[in-house]
Parts: sequence; C-alpha cells; structure tokens
Amino acid sequence: MSAPAAPPAAAPTVLCRGLLFDLDGVLVNSTPAVERVWRAWAVEHGFDPGEVAGRALGRPSLETLRHYLPHANHQLENEAFVRREAADLDGVEAMPGAAALLQALPPEAWAVVTSCTRPLAEARWGAAGLPRPRHWVTSDTIAHGKPAPDGYLRGAEVLGLTPADCVVLEDAPVGIAAGKAAGARVLAVTTTTPAAALWAAGADWLAPGCAALRLEHTTPTLTFTLESALPPPPTNN
Repeated sequence: MSAPAAPPAAAPTVLCRGLLFDLDGVLVNSTPAVERVWRAWAVEHGFDPGEVAGRALGRPSLETLRHYLPHANHQLENEAFVRREAADLDGVEAMPGAAALLQALPPEAWAVVTSCTRPLAEARWGAAGLPRPRHWVTSDTIAHGKPAPDGYLRGAEVLGLTPADCVVLEDAPVGIAAGKAAGARVLAVTTTTPAAALWAAGADWLAPGCAALRLEHTTPTLTFTLESALPPPPTNN
C-alpha cells in the first residue's frame, strides 16, 4: 500500500505595518512598453537590444544611460528618454489583483517606490487606472536608485515607519537588493523574472503576483495570507 499523500502546506501569513510597492511589473504591466523603448534606443545607438533591455529592468533610466553613454549630457539624454517612455503607453495596464489590493488597503499604509521619474510614473499610473497613492517615491526625489536602498528608506520614512516594519513588493533582483539593503522584508513576484533569480537575490517570499495576497486584517497590523506562494529551492547539504 502506498504511503498517504502529505497534506498541502499551509499558506504563509505575512504581517507588517506598511507596504512599499515597486511600480513596473508589480502594480502596472508596462514591461512590453519598457522593452520596446529600450530596444529601439539600443538599436539607434549601436548596442545589443537584449542586453540593454535586460540591464535596464528595475533601474532608473538615468543610471542605464550613464552606463552606456559615459560622456554624454546625461540630464538631457534622460529628459528625452523619459518623454519617449511617457509617449509609449500602448498595452500599459494594471497587473491582475493590483486594483483590488490597493482598494482594500488603508491609504496611509502604502507607498509607491519606483525607478521612474514622477512624470513617467504618473503617465503609467493613469493608463492603468489604479487608485491614486497618497505617497510617491520616484527616482527624481532620491540621490541613488536601486539597488541602493535610498528609495525604500524614504518609502518607510514617508509612512512614519522603520524599514523593518515594512514589506517591499518587487519583481527584479536589483529591487530586492534595494529592499533588503534598506532593512525591509521582500515579497517578490514572478511577473518578469524567473523564480530562481528572485530567490538568489534574497527574496523572503515568492508569489505569482498581487492577486496572491489576501488581506485578512488591517489592525493592529496588516495581515495577509499568501496564496499560491512558491516554495524556496531545496538546499544542497
């Protein structure tokens, strides 16, 4: 007789006082637009489109431009590039479950922390039609972009919390690194990056997306059941 099947693992419970959301790939599906713009830019400047698009994921555009055009006027280049991004909103939409999650959260308990500039973030947010955030942290309001912790440190500050009180939602390894460096816990979503790379970057939990977060309570702490959580890879002893 075969052994009885093991019972399914219980869904993890996540407790925190604040949520810090990355924008692209977490709340807003802008990946096709981002890739289109970076690939076109790369071809125009003689770079490999796939390499440029991959490097740009999760990073402020200014940092990517500095890397590839070290001797350019970076401010002017970035202003032109941001205008280009803001003009390409084809297919930009809310990620599954994002609107319902944001509507359920107290507005003072979450912030958006993005590598976008504020004008670009506003353009994509408007295209997605999501509930407007009370708190924005954008690349033009901090000194150093991801993977530096500046954005998530500022995000916790605007919520009146410590980073340890917060959970960061990210989709890219550089964003996970930023959240962990700030001292927050990180829930990574597998919307743009393979699970193995997210675990390797230091994610505390993995899930398919915002739809996996079921809000149970908002007081005294935010309490979520993490449905469809992905197990960490086995360790080799």
